[in-house]
Amino acid sequence: MTLNRLVLWRHGETDYNATGRMQGHYDSALTETGWNQARFAVPVLAGFAPELVVASDLRRARDTATVFTSVIGVPLRVDQRLRETNLGKWQGLTTAEIEAEWPGMLQRWRSDGTVPPPDGETRVEVAQRAAAVVTDVDREFSGTVLLCAHGGLISALTGWLLDLPVDRWGLLGGIGNCHWTVFTRRPGGDGRWRLSSYNAGTTR
Repeated sequence: MTLNRLVLWRHGETDYNATGRMQGHYDSALTETGWNQARFAVPVLAGFAPELVVASDLRRARDTATVFTSVIGVPLRVDQRLRETNLGKWQGLTTAEIEAEWPGMLQRWRSDGTVPPPDGETRVEVAQRAAAVVTDVDREFSGTVLLCAHGGLISALTGWLLDLPVDRWGLLGGIGNCHWTVFTRRPGGDGRWRLSSYNAGTTR
């Protein structure tokens, strides 16, 4: 089988998002705003008619996905490979705190997908493990699958699926809380992905 559409959905706002702190593998919780963002997104995402939802095992993504699956009745899988980037020593810090301790390194990390945070992983590594999930569901389904994950992972996976040079990944903008990115197959049967929308979301 081969998917004809892939939807990448970022989790709702968390307590760390609200206070401007980097999360990475930290298991932060959705705020009330985050829960509401997920509820507002459900009617729009339901229009994609996904056959399956696969969520990161981190609570913020898993809870966001459950809001959707509990309403729509679509099966939910949880997969650790969809975790956000391991940010190592940067986890829990603000960008100002990171810049103070590691001057200039945050910008290097943002612009170069091969640069890891201290004790963390590169965005290339993140994209590779996420792409393995896409490969797995691609073998099983022929319609649409929705992955509920994280902003950094979605941006990295976007660059990977589009075969963009790694040094251009930094040109992709960030993903808003509970916004989504949609891929469809290119016509012609070569199996390549085409970006249909990036960082789309509701107006509420």
